[in-house]
Amino acid sequence: MKRRIEVNEAVLDQERMILKAMPFGENDLNGLTAKGQMLVDSDQLAFIYIMDNNEDFIYTNLPAEVWPQLKTALDSGIPVDLNVNGLTIELTDIHDELSYLLENIKDNANYGEEMEKKVVEAFGLND
Repeated sequence: MKRRIEVNEAVLDQERMILKAMPFGENDLNGLTAKGQMLVDSDQLAFIYIMDNNEDFIYTNLPAEVWPQLKTALDSGIPVDLNVNGLTIELTDIHDELSYLLENIKDNANYGEEMEKKVVEAFGLND
């Protein structure tokens, strides 16, 4: 099972969206970089941003609770940073990746009815 950084809060700070995460194993953060790739976890109703620490991929869990803030960041084009254990890393390509996933999830039952419904609501994809 992949290890996950659990985001539990998102705040707007000086034209950047800061995703704050629960404490994570210190050694796992050495050399941590953003991969610029995202996945969908329909079971957990979350988006997953992939990180790399030169040894393994580490998933950053973006639960539905922070989707309104992600929508704000996406709509305004502001950078999104992950803050975990005092370390801040910009999540590169998150706007492109998220836009791509949103486009794929809308009207697509393959992601599960509940995931599609939540995404459409949170990101205002009803149009």
